[in-house]
Amino acid sequence: MDVQATKLKLLKFILENDNSDFIARLAEFIRKEEGDFWNDLSEVEQKHIIQGIEELDKGKRIEYDSFLKKIS
Repeated sequence: MDVQATKLKLLKFILENDNSDFIARLAEFIRKEEGDFWNDLSEVEQKHIIQGIEELDKGKRIEYDSFLKKIS
């Protein structure tokens, strides 16, 4: 069976399936296969994001309008 035929068969099976547990498991499998963007970030980018989250948790933030003025 070629790839296109397999895709169509899978699609048909999914569309005709009303088992919510099966659909949830399939969705989880697909999510895992797609990967996590975090793993595609460099170590420096990850550190900057973590630092930003820590600053937000400590209440260090600025208004959006102030930020836009600062970067423009």
